[in-house]
Amino acid sequence: MDVTRRIFAAGAAAVPFVGPVLPRAWAQSAGQDAPVIGNHAVADPLEMATDAYIYGYPLVTMEMTRRVLTNVAAPEGLKGAPMGQFTHAREYPGPEFKSVTAPNADTLYSVAFMDVGKEPYLFSLPDMDGRYYLMPMLSAWTNVFAVPGKRTTGTGPQTYFLAGPGWNGSVPSGAKLIQAPTNLIWIIGRTYCTGTPEDYKAVHALQDQYRLIPASAAGKSYTPPAGRVDPSIDTKTAVREQVNRMDAMTYFNLLAALMKDNPPALADGVPVAKMASLGIVPGQPFDPASLPPATREAIERAPREGLARIMEHIKTAGEHVNGWTFTTNGGDYGKDYLQRAFITAVGLGCNLPQDAVYPLTKVDAAGRQLSGTSKYVMRFPAGELPPVNGFWSLTMYDADYFFVENPLHRYTVSPRNDLKLNPDGSVDLHIQNESPGTQRESNWLPAPKGPFILMLRNYWPKDALLSGSWAPPPVIRSSSATL
Repeated sequence: MDVTRRIFAAGAAAVPFVGPVLPRAWAQSAGQDAPVIGNHAVADPLEMATDAYIYGYPLVTMEMTRRVLTNVAAPEGLKGAPMGQFTHAREYPGPEFKSVTAPNADTLYSVAFMDVGKEPYLFSLPDMDGRYYLMPMLSAWTNVFAVPGKRTTGTGPQTYFLAGPGWNGSVPSGAKLIQAPTNLIWIIGRTYCTGTPEDYKAVHALQDQYRLIPASAAGKSYTPPAGRVDPSIDTKTAVREQVNRMDAMTYFNLLAALMKDNPPALADGVPVAKMASLGIVPGQPFDPASLPPATREAIERAPREGLARIMEHIKTAGEHVNGWTFTTNGGDYGKDYLQRAFITAVGLGCNLPQDAVYPLTKVDAAGRQLSGTSKYVMRFPAGELPPVNGFWSLTMYDADYFFVENPLHRYTVSPRNDLKLNPDGSVDLHIQNESPGTQRESNWLPAPKGPFILMLRNYWPKDALLSGSWAPPPVIRSSSATL
């Protein structure tokens, strides 16, 4: 395999994205060559407004996700928990779960939002007894800034002191400081579980020992306060859909407000200056009334144009091998704002590539759209299953990146399904709408009747996967293609 191939991370694919950028004249006045997007320099109001929309998409989506997942009086599993409290999934999510795109059915989530701008928090983990887990911490801009876990910090007991960007003080004895780049933190913990009743019970016992308390409550008896339920918050509609429905005024007003407490990175001076020229300023109401008519019109069009660019990004993104799309650009994006927005849209909460990579495909080996009207086989030659230190699985999603209901309630297929080997030691995964028969059912990933998307999760990938010397085999449509 070509060792220069890049591996697809976090359910998204991308090539480096330059924008948002200044018009050529502005760039030259700043002593820079004018950056370009595609083959043209950014110079018109629509391009500027569209770039502003793309830049802010992760921050707005994170806030809407926070509102939905904290709009409860007490922890309620996948429904969420009040601010500053953990909520734990006690079983894998199903098709009804639509709060976050591209969920997994390999680990049990432990999720918490907190505002470390008010005060720091103490976060403690028990002895994990060798079990695979990771606790990635995301900023309000969706960048992963810390990852306690088996790969990074081992499986022994550990305690962290989580503080905001403006915090100064002493760290309690026995705790390790993690200083967040934004006041809002989202912990999306994942603890591996086989899904058996016995293993569910074992993981539940660990989850019950995950501790998160305000620093002011250290050493005291602490009972988390009840949360406040706001009936005006829509907890039924998928978050991505809520964000995508926003008009420009709603979107940019919210973006401006959020940037006050969660300021952009210092390196983001160019897009921040661009937004200011459009009247989008941190902490100030957005009112385009004083802007020229052409600029106001461009701002109104920005959500539609921005969404189109975000979702079209996959078509020309990254390297393509055997129908799969690959990149290592996930979890921490630098100035690749389009990549960050795209992953927010299709796989919010992605990990760093060192923790997980996710080849993604919508097509078979011949480039045809995957659909449940056909039958497919994915064959791993003998000894060539995904090279990982953690685990791997093949996940099925519908066209909107959510799980698909099926008779087995099976949303992934992996070694824990007791995969059957062929006589030569190879492994065939059967991907189709109807059962391939009793003898092959252990290797069956049920598909919907319509279009679908496949994601190959690889947790704690080995170098062969990260370097591109190993790649997933193609998804082959069988000769008896039509059901």
